[in-house]
Amino acid sequence: MTDLAENYIVRFINIAKKKDGMFANYKVKGMKGGTTFSTSICVDLNAADVDPSHTLEKIIEECANMAVREFKKSDLQFEGMIAN
Repeated sequence: MTDLAENYIVRFINIAKKKDGMFANYKVKGMKGGTTFSTSICVDLNAADVDPSHTLEKIIEECANMAVREFKKSDLQFEGMIAN
């Protein structure tokens, strides 16, 4: 896939354990409507209904599906800018 037009590339980075839970970390890159973007997404394993005892492949897949689903329906707003 050399042309990223209208596509999202989601790359798994790692699973991190923090005070408030375990998180799967992803980097997302893509292009839509002439705009290229990249972002980081952290998915809480509890919110994705996966358990640390599941296989790593299942954890990565379920969390990635949730990350893409939430990213696509997110409403982005630039800090300090107000649309009229």
